[in-house]
Amino acid sequence: MSEVVEPVEDGAAERPHRAIKSFVMRSGRMTEGQQRGLDLGWPKFGLQLEDGLRDFDQVFGRSAPRTFEIGFGMGHATLEMAAAAPEQDFIGVEVHKPGVGALLNGMLTQNLSNIRVYSCDALEVLRDCVADASLDRLLLFFPDPWHKSRHHKRRIVQPAFAELVRQKLKIGGVLHMATDWEQYAEHMLEVMNVAPGYRNLAADGRCVERPSERPVTKFERRGERLGHGVWDLKFQRID
Repeated sequence: MSEVVEPVEDGAAERPHRAIKSFVMRSGRMTEGQQRGLDLGWPKFGLQLEDGLRDFDQVFGRSAPRTFEIGFGMGHATLEMAAAAPEQDFIGVEVHKPGVGALLNGMLTQNLSNIRVYSCDALEVLRDCVADASLDRLLLFFPDPWHKSRHHKRRIVQPAFAELVRQKLKIGGVLHMATDWEQYAEHMLEVMNVAPGYRNLAADGRCVERPSERPVTKFERRGERLGHGVWDLKFQRID
C-alpha cells in the first residue's frame, strides 16, 4: 500500500526538478490469479485517466459515501474495507500491475462491486477525474517515506498535496494517513497543521489511535512483532 514517486539518481540535483508523482514504476511477474483479475475484472471495474472528469454516482449506479485510496498495493486492505462496508464506494489507484490484478481478482472472487480502479498517477486522477467537494475520505496508507534528508522534497505530503485533497473532500470529509516511519509522521504533522481549511482530529493535536476501519496488514503485523510503531493521522476539511 505504498505510494512513491519517480526515482532520481544520486548526483542529479542539478537536473530540473520533476513533479511529485504518487508512484514509482516497478516490475513484477503476474500470477495466474492476477492475470485473471486483469483479463476479467478490468473491463468491469477499470477506469481510464483519459476519460477525464467522472460522475461517480453514474459510474457506481448510486449515490453513496465515497473513499479515494492512493496506492493500494496488493489490495488486501481495500478488499477488506469494501467487504465490511458494502454501503460505501471505493476508488483505488495503483500503478503496479500485479497489485491491480490482485485487487480485481479479489473483487471477482468475493463478488464485490463497490470498488473502481485506476492504474496511473493518483494525483492526476484527483486533479482531472474527481469533482471538487465530492469525496468523503481520502486514504494514504504507508507512503514511501523518502527517509534521506535530500529526498524529503519527493514526499507526496506537501502543501500542494494538502490543498488538492482539500478541494476534493466534502466539507467534513477526512484525509486519513498512516505511516510506520515516525519522522514521516512528524513531517505530515508539520505540513497538515498549517494547511488551510483543516482540523486535526487527534485530541492532542498529533496522531489518533489506530482507527478500527483501517485493516491491519501483514506488513504491519510483522513490524509490530519487531517493535516498530505505526502512526495514524486524521485531518478533517472544515472549509
